Amino acid sequence: MLGNLGLSPLGKNLQRLFLLRNIALAAQCLTFALAHWVLEMQLPWSEMLSVVLFLSLVNLATWVRLHRNWPVSSIEFFAQLLTDVLALSALLYFSGGSTNPFISLYLLPLTIAAAILPWAYTWIMAAITIGLYTLLLFYYVPLPHDHSEHTSEFNLHVSGMWFAFVLSTVLIAWFVVKMGISIRERDKDLALAREQALRNEQIIALGTLAAGAAHELGTPLATMAIVIGELQKDQLENAEFQHDIKILRNQIIQCKRTLTQLLADVGQTRPEDSSGQAVDLFLQQVLDKWQLMRPMVKFTYRCSGVQPAPQIISAQLLSQSILNLLNNAADASLDRIEIEGSWSHHELLLEILDYGKGLSEEAVQRAGQAFFTSKPGQGLGIGLFLANANIERFGGSVRLTNREEGGASTQVRLPLIKTPL
Repeated sequence: MLGNLGLSPLGKNLQRLFLLRNIALAAQCLTFALAHWVLEMQLPWSEMLSVVLFLSLVNLATWVRLHRNWPVSSIEFFAQLLTDVLALSALLYFSGGSTNPFISLYLLPLTIAAAILPWAYTWIMAAITIGLYTLLLFYYVPLPHDHSEHTSEFNLHVSGMWFAFVLSTVLIAWFVVKMGISIRERDKDLALAREQALRNEQIIALGTLAAGAAHELGTPLATMAIVIGELQKDQLENAEFQHDIKILRNQIIQCKRTLTQLLADVGQTRPEDSSGQAVDLFLQQVLDKWQLMRPMVKFTYRCSGVQPAPQIISAQLLSQSILNLLNNAADASLDRIEIEGSWSHHELLLEILDYGKGLSEEAVQRAGQAFFTSKPGQGLGIGLFLANANIERFGGSVRLTNREEGGASTQVRLPLIKTPL
């Protein structure tokens, strides 16, 4: 094995290029031996052997480089291919130029570039090879053969070879690049589909657990409501106690409503199953519900947008997703949260600004993954995952960033229902 380049595609391709160059060097040495001892051709052997020695040193340096854990860039890979092209050009110059039948080897590095590198490098390589081929039509050391008897026919043959090469170069650069782009897009789509399927499986599993938990929590919540009612009767004269009991009772009522709504919405799995609601009213209802759930949170809310306000899909899943994001902000910054909502005719932008410690580098990378939490011992790691998954199902997106002045920013973008003009 050469080096430890992991799963880097360019790293693996550089390994293949190193092995291919070894094969080319062996073939060149064999060809030189046949030409010198069997065909007894008189060529500038010292210059040609110097080129082969140079290419061997380049390959030795490549072998050393492959044992380093450095990432392979497109520029580096292109430079390796360009080195091979220049070495081939030097060998062709000393052995007949465009009359050498091995000149078609120019197509090999071009094909490699078209299959591996971005399209810009492919067209640069095409221009370089065509330019070098054209120069070799006029500047080269002739092969030791007499073509004087059929000079015009031979020149026509060489010109035809050049035209065929230019045509092949353009076709390879065009079609192989298009095929490479299509393959990369297909691989990207397959990766996204696998990720989506995995996430859907996780959501289904969580939904099953949530339905079971809803049934199991109904009984203890009913018991708590009865106990709180008895305590409220026993402490009628204690105003402070009555205030605390009222908060607890409202929390229990909200929990029971949430569980009831959860069971009622089990069959609501598609966005088109939901109705529409004015976006300003939708946001206000979500915030009212959140304030009831988190009465200790201090926040400011500003909204702006076109009037009359366009409609947004009103679904329990979407409302719950925004509540999860608001709760995350409250967990980070209980005393100060800024909420800004703005909308156009087509899109809602909801920004939640907290003044907590901000996001760690790991949280930025893994935010939205199932069962990842930055609050060990306090969270299950599914709130942001479900919020992100549900919002994406409704055609929106969630973006978490750190703010320069401290804290984190959560941006939610959601499409609005298009109203006929």
